[in-house]
Amino acid sequence: ELGVPFSDPMADGPTITKAHERALKHNVSLTDVLAMVREFRRKDPRTPVVLMGYANPIEAMGLEKFAAAAAQAGVDGVLVVDYPPEEAVSFGAAMKAHGMDPIFLLAPTSTAARIAQVAEIASGYVYYVSLAGVTGSGALNVEAVAERLPLIREKTGLPVGVGFGIRDASTAARIAGIADA
Repeated sequence: ELGVPFSDPMADGPTITKAHERALKHNVSLTDVLAMVREFRRKDPRTPVVLMGYANPIEAMGLEKFAAAAAQAGVDGVLVVDYPPEEAVSFGAAMKAHGMDPIFLLAPTSTAARIAQVAEIASGYVYYVSLAGVTGSGALNVEAVAERLPLIREKTGLPVGVGFGIRDASTAARIAGIADA
C-alpha cells in the first residue's frame, strides 16, 4: 500500500497526517507517486501495489488520465477513501478497464445492504475499517472484528483486509488470524 499525499487526510491519524504534510512540503504529487511505482516495478514486477488516498488528486488529474497513468506505472489497485460506492461507478469501471482493482472501505457501521453494494463494484479485496476513528487509534477490539467478518464474507467472496487500529506486532498477529490481510 502506497499513500498518495493529500492536504486534508480526514481518515488518517497524527502519524500518517504528518507523513502527508511532510510529503507535500517536499512537493510530492500524485505524478511523483506514480513515478515511484514505475521505479519499484523495474526491480519488482510481482509484489502487488495498491495506492491509497483521496479523490481530489485523482479528480485534479482527471479520472481517465489517472487510470491510464496508474496502469502504465504498474499499479494493481486503488483505494480512494472518499469515493463512496454510489458515487464511484465511473471510477470502478475505469480501474477495471485498465486492469486495476477498485478497492472500497467497509466500516463497523456498514449495513448488510451497504456491504452488498460495495461487493457489486469492488474487486481485489475489500478493506474493513476495524473501528470508528482514524488510523493509529488504540481502541481496536479484535473480538468485535472477528464477529463482523462473517457478515462481510456472507456478501462477498473477495478477501477482506483489516486496517485502522493495528498499532503493533501483537495486534497485527491477532488480526492476521482472522482476516485475509
